[in-house]
Amino acid sequence: MAGYLDHYGAGEERREKITRRIVIIAVVVLAVGGIGYAALKDYPEERQVRRFFDLLRSHNYQEAYTLWGCTTPDARPCHDYPYTDFMKDWGPDAAPVNRSEVLDGESCGSGVIVDVDAGQAGEKKLWVERESHFLGFPPFERCPQGNRIHDFFRNIRFRLQGRPIPSSGS
Repeated sequence: MAGYLDHYGAGEERREKITRRIVIIAVVVLAVGGIGYAALKDYPEERQVRRFFDLLRSHNYQEAYTLWGCTTPDARPCHDYPYTDFMKDWGPDAAPVNRSEVLDGESCGSGVIVDVDAGQAGEKKLWVERESHFLGFPPFERCPQGNRIHDFFRNIRFRLQGRPIPSSGS
């Protein structure tokens, strides 16, 4: 015969299990969301850089030039970066871009500094404005205010890929 107090406290144990599960699920969701955000927050800017290098590989220099915030060379060239300079830097006489791989994107103020391995053209750094997605040359090598979280994830990614980790000053 079952006693009167045999099930005493069973409801509290059940509530504790449910509460513990909810807390664990919330922590996991926040961790996965934070990692996803850190990994994908610069994706649109990195995609713009990929598009630029794809246009260079297909020798579509005028459309690539428009990604710098200019229209065609005749209609509205960039004030600070005329089409002739663009062609010296990226045109057929420059080092060929036979492939491109985005290595890293570092958020910095109103833009992103994107590091690219451009094959025979070597490693390049480009600046992408967040609002307009216009390209440019970065105003500095690395973001002056630094970003410890970015550096942490970059170092993990470089180790997993077996690449040397750049020093914090470069």
